[in-house]
Amino acid sequence: MSESSYSKNSGFSSAAEVAQLAGVSRSAVSRTFTPGSSVSAETRRKVLAAAQTLNYHVNHLARGLSKEASRPVCILGGNLAAPYQASLLEHLTRRLNHAGRAVMVINTDDGEESVREAVQQTLNYRSTATIVLSGKPPGTLIETCLQSGQQVILINRMGQFEGADNIEIDYRSTMADALDLLLTAGCQQIALVSSSARSPSMVLRETRFLDAAAERGINVTLTQPGSASYLTGVTAARALLSTEAHPDGVFCVTDLIACGFIDAARHEFGLRIPEDISIIGFDDIEQASWLGYGLTTFAQPLAEMAEAACQLVIAPTTETPSRRVFNALLVRRSTLG
Repeated sequence: MSESSYSKNSGFSSAAEVAQLAGVSRSAVSRTFTPGSSVSAETRRKVLAAAQTLNYHVNHLARGLSKEASRPVCILGGNLAAPYQASLLEHLTRRLNHAGRAVMVINTDDGEESVREAVQQTLNYRSTATIVLSGKPPGTLIETCLQSGQQVILINRMGQFEGADNIEIDYRSTMADALDLLLTAGCQQIALVSSSARSPSMVLRETRFLDAAAERGINVTLTQPGSASYLTGVTAARALLSTEAHPDGVFCVTDLIACGFIDAARHEFGLRIPEDISIIGFDDIEQASWLGYGLTTFAQPLAEMAEAACQLVIAPTTETPSRRVFNALLVRRSTLG
């Protein structure tokens, strides 16, 4: 077979084909692509030239199934197009890529059965760990990973599963701070706009805010009109602001909800923010800093949380499970009086 016919090969070639074209043994090809192995400069030159011609790439997956550092990492999450999830996913994949780890991302929005098949695929590929994002991934899938002996790292799932590592936010102090900010701004009628999705992180933001209010003897109007979306904020504003004794201070469990609330408050009810109503969000998504919103919010330290998750994968601790708690940082903008 001529070199020109080899170059037309559109798929991945085998090491045997590289050896044939280079005129060397199969073991010489293996040594060329094995760091530290002994191979002459001329043999290396021939093998690399043949590999380039044939579009040959070493199958690290096949080589590394028995090597922890060579196995892929699975990321399990839903609603990945949402600003917060997308940002967290970017931080995680970027850090894992820098560490030389292959990443398999499974979107859980396709339904549990479809996702279960995808999770089984990651187990077949012997993924070394699964990182579970906050939100939709059902507990049964997490149990499947744990029962397989896989390392599982949960982000904002709040210690739901024994044997899993946890990375989370200190919601108790953060929600108390959010309430205190509204009270300091002079708000007397406070509302909490939460999500009907009931994901662990949404539930904790809601319950910790209500706990803080109960400790201070303050009544809070709670509404859960929909998912953690922009439309939920619009719907909540229409319901809350159409009453005579409407709130003058609102905490929204996500920034996206807060953005919807702000737009409805301004454009449908003619309210001035923060003169007529103060609004606080959570997550510090990109839109929160836009001039049209200027949203006061709490930022999750996503880069630090992603680093902690990746460190647990790259250098697991002997303690099982481990728990890392982070503080959400106040980002004060123009929606708070």
